[in-house]
Amino acid sequence: MSTPLHVVLVHPEIPHNTGAIGRLCVGLDCQLHLIRPLGFHLSDRYIQRAGLDYWEHLHLTVHESWEAFLQTVAPSRLAFLSTKGTRSLYDCRFQPGDCLVFGSEGSGLPKELYDQYRDQLFRIPMPGLYARSINLANSVAIALYEAYRQVGGGRGGEAASNEK
Repeated sequence: MSTPLHVVLVHPEIPHNTGAIGRLCVGLDCQLHLIRPLGFHLSDRYIQRAGLDYWEHLHLTVHESWEAFLQTVAPSRLAFLSTKGTRSLYDCRFQPGDCLVFGSEGSGLPKELYDQYRDQLFRIPMPGLYARSINLANSVAIALYEAYRQVGGGRGGEAASNEK
């Protein structure tokens, strides 16, 4: 089953996070979009190590800017994930073609995106008192699997069809 979802990383900084996210996108057959500037080179060995032999199968597009992403992809729906969101990820009703947008590890999304898309801003619930956020790769995994579940994935049969 092809997963018609997109993951968008705005100004990612840590190569092994992006590598792990790329591997996740390959596993769910999602497209990964990286918005420059990047905090690393795509040839970085940490990306290759985290992505392992999956990286060559990744549907990856690198965009020079947020505006270039919007123009190239023309997304119908965007869901922004941030600790600054006021609504829970689990209140979002995902649809095929949705783009899940995440900010950088150090500073999150650019301020103008918070302002422009405040009605599309969601957070991952974190009832713990001492962590302000969780790792970007973990955040993407949580949100992407929830979106995948909602658009019809995870109904069983995938594991059986992958067995030899």
